[in-house]
Amino acid sequence: MRRKSVRFISLITALMMAASVSACGNTSGGGENTEAVTAEATEAATEEVIEAAVDTSATDVSEDEVEVPAGYHLVWHDEFNGTELNEEDWNREEHEVGWVNNELQEYIPSDEYAYVKDGELVIQPTKVEENGKVSYISGRVNTQNKHDVKYGWFEARLKVPQGKGFLPAFWMMPQDEQYYGQWPKCGEIDIMEVLGDNITMNYGTLHYGEPHKQNQGSYTLASGDFANEYHTFAIDWEPGVIKWYVDGQQYYETSDWFTAVDGGEEKPYPAPFDQPFHVILNVAVGGDWPGSPDDSTPFDEKGAMKVDYVRIFQKESYDENVEKPVEVLEMREPDETGNFVYNADFSEAEDLNDDENWKFLQLNGGKGAAEIKDNEIIITTEDFGTEEYSIQLVQPKMPMEQGGKYKFSFEAYAEEDRQMKPAITAPDENWIRYFPDTPIDLTADWQTFEFEFEMKDKSDDNGRVEFNMGNQGSKGTIHIRNVRVERID
Repeated sequence: MRRKSVRFISLITALMMAASVSACGNTSGGGENTEAVTAEATEAATEEVIEAAVDTSATDVSEDEVEVPAGYHLVWHDEFNGTELNEEDWNREEHEVGWVNNELQEYIPSDEYAYVKDGELVIQPTKVEENGKVSYISGRVNTQNKHDVKYGWFEARLKVPQGKGFLPAFWMMPQDEQYYGQWPKCGEIDIMEVLGDNITMNYGTLHYGEPHKQNQGSYTLASGDFANEYHTFAIDWEPGVIKWYVDGQQYYETSDWFTAVDGGEEKPYPAPFDQPFHVILNVAVGGDWPGSPDDSTPFDEKGAMKVDYVRIFQKESYDENVEKPVEVLEMREPDETGNFVYNADFSEAEDLNDDENWKFLQLNGGKGAAEIKDNEIIITTEDFGTEEYSIQLVQPKMPMEQGGKYKFSFEAYAEEDRQMKPAITAPDENWIRYFPDTPIDLTADWQTFEFEFEMKDKSDDNGRVEFNMGNQGSKGTIHIRNVRVERID
């Protein structure tokens, strides 16, 4: 279920003064957290309450008129109405190639790659060819030690670049990244990440833990895309709960996280998301997730991220006396034969694009199609992409109980000899493998494949069956039927 957001339109007739939030003084990573000073704003205004859907085509508002979520006040905003990036608000970052995630770009702190133009912040990745070598440069800016806020509504209206290999992001990191320890213990909040070759889907993600874990939701547009239209991305962050929004519609919520210092006990909940965070905007090029650019990737205006505004709001106060929710697993029941897989015999021609039961995915340059027909699913491949999982058939909600023994089986053949890699993975547990990626050789004859494994990790109600059919040396069409996951002890 999604809802329209209710907003106040505040006509601010006096100067708004937003007090910045102070940082924690203790940087040892093991001390008590110092409570941040609550940001306050003085506002002389006449407010009119209205209820409306978000208008994603609206022009940039002036600096003296800002839409404020109901129950909040404005802390800080940048409408980018000047002629250059205000470096009293923003820092330009500098990082070498491959600094994180095997990304290909170098971040250079120059207004050539992050600049203000026509009321927008433009982050422009650039391709450089010299002496037969190709390199990439991009921009990355943040508000660290200038606008760090604990709790609130964080919002940006923007357009993303379109092209293989681009990964634009609107996200947040702690003011003091060492307070609870290095990433991921310090925490990370990703508000917007849109792959440049899949511009209809946005990902909202929380990173945390030791070991690293993540919670992730996604939002797919019913029409249009994120590259050729402006859309508004936001989170509502309160003690013990974070909610993600696109164009005012909530699509994800989580309260489940933790952090700990190596060798120590977990820090009191809601750590690490109980400290001031700052905003980051950047466009990455290449890397583990988006894959490398190709000849079709544009490094002109279509390759730029354009940010209309960034705004931060807060409530007058927050109750930080919250407790970590007790995890309740919703374990799927098997059918009468003991099989946990739904539509295992492909008797139902279900929608393969929704999040129910079987889902067909095309990632990192993969292009193909899936069809359910005659009690089998047929996977055709036009381009097997850059990764083994670029063409993928999955089904989540597999109940995996710690200590349980399972059998994973299916029948398959290919129209030319080739490999495929099945697995059972953990989307909510940093993609660890309950049953590892296992190469199998497919021929032109139906074969039955059976695997047994023991679930050694903690119980999980969202294991995922995967058939990975991407970059494995062949585009041969694959047929699959009679998929089973059953407990055998």
